[in-house]
Amino acid sequence: MEMHELPAIRRNRATTPLNAARRLHDELAELGIASDVHDGYGLALVSVWFGLVVWTDGHVFRWGTGEGPERDRRGWHAFGPADDPVTTACRVADRYAELRRTHPHPGPSPWAPQ
Repeated sequence: MEMHELPAIRRNRATTPLNAARRLHDELAELGIASDVHDGYGLALVSVWFGLVVWTDGHVFRWGTGEGPERDRRGWHAFGPADDPVTTACRVADRYAELRRTHPHPGPSPWAPQ
């Protein structure tokens, strides 16, 4: 499998990207992690932290791990089945904790309205 291909994951039931994202959002909230859900163009995104956005097409969740070759700034991606938001939320929570340790909140943007 190439790095840009999604792994083959069997789905137990059909779900829309938005419903999958909302379920992940709810599971993250249970873990005390705030997030925002956005959808459109057949995808949904769950924005968790600076540099941590989980996207789903309703089949799988996908997010950046921050690992990978130095020359590949995109890094590697982690995957989880969209019909298992509980496990995915735990894995995303681990990445969230790592990012909070290594990349604390930078403060307000200089472009933010005053």
